[in-house]
Amino acid sequence: MSTKSASPLRPALSQLDDDELGAWLSRRGAPGYRLVQIRARYWAGSQFAAMQELPAPLRSDLERSFRSLALDPLQRLEADQGLTTKILYGLDGGYTVEAVLMRYARRSTLCISSQVGCPIGCPFCATGRGPFGRNLTPGEIVDQAVDAARILRAEGRQLTHVVFMGMGEPLANYDAVLEAIGRICARSGLGISPRRITVSTAGLVPRMTRLAAEGLPLTLAISLHAARDELRDELVPINSKYPLDQLIPAAREYARISRRRVSFEWVLLAGVNDTDRDARELIGLLRGGVGHVNLIPFNPVDGADYAEPEPARVRAFAARLTDGGLLVTVRDTRGRESAAACGQLRARALQAGIEPAPTLA
Repeated sequence: MSTKSASPLRPALSQLDDDELGAWLSRRGAPGYRLVQIRARYWAGSQFAAMQELPAPLRSDLERSFRSLALDPLQRLEADQGLTTKILYGLDGGYTVEAVLMRYARRSTLCISSQVGCPIGCPFCATGRGPFGRNLTPGEIVDQAVDAARILRAEGRQLTHVVFMGMGEPLANYDAVLEAIGRICARSGLGISPRRITVSTAGLVPRMTRLAAEGLPLTLAISLHAARDELRDELVPINSKYPLDQLIPAAREYARISRRRVSFEWVLLAGVNDTDRDARELIGLLRGGVGHVNLIPFNPVDGADYAEPEPARVRAFAARLTDGGLLVTVRDTRGRESAAACGQLRARALQAGIEPAPTLA
């Protein structure tokens, strides 16, 4: 594992807008079309040395002035016979963040991070149990997708879907996430349809309303995990501020405005939220076709006082919901042998001193 971190002295290409990069080129007497060439190569994930269409002096100037990415890959783990890749990146300031690339028969999906850690603090989540660092910049978010697309391109694949279900609460970093989505979806970017972008939230109701007003056909995924306030206050602490009687109407309104089905994420915790009572309450809460339930068997996290249900219990819970009229999927669990629960690689980086733990003032 490398322990180097990205240098803060040189900005990354993703941190410059076209006016800034254009001015830099103009000062070197480069024609305007070089900007188009450099941007195209950036989205292709190319290093400066590979940009052979540029004059050698310009390539050298780029190398001295900029980084190709705002991220520095520190560790890469493979799982599921190479179908899952988990990457730990170093960021400016000594922080680390994770992304997970998942390959399927007809699509390739990147699980992307939007924050270093997460301020929500869900007790069963490795990310939430760790210290919160900072928001990611739009460039740091976009560069995760650029690097994933580069990896896939070398395999003859294409990045088709992006899910903001990695580290962080995306709607708590709203402006940066929306800017990153715009750049990822642009024809001059990766050209991924907004319909193939999913944004997760623990339930920041005002930001959900704001997102609906954007007019983008994004899929909204709500980390629900409990269908009664008493339990959800424990599992998703933001529920004490935005309880279910605010969250569910906001979800219905998002579905109405966006015309996109809302996904409700439900991490199954043995004996906690996998009981007949929980199934009954969930059926009552979502009756009327507000969305789709995505059941996720708990991926064990060091130090978390929760356990994964037995497979038979997972099947029984899913069947109960289906019988109650809900649309249900049990998520395919990926990367368990490589500690792919979100936040686990960063936790190891903190323990190893690769990312120094923040000190309290």
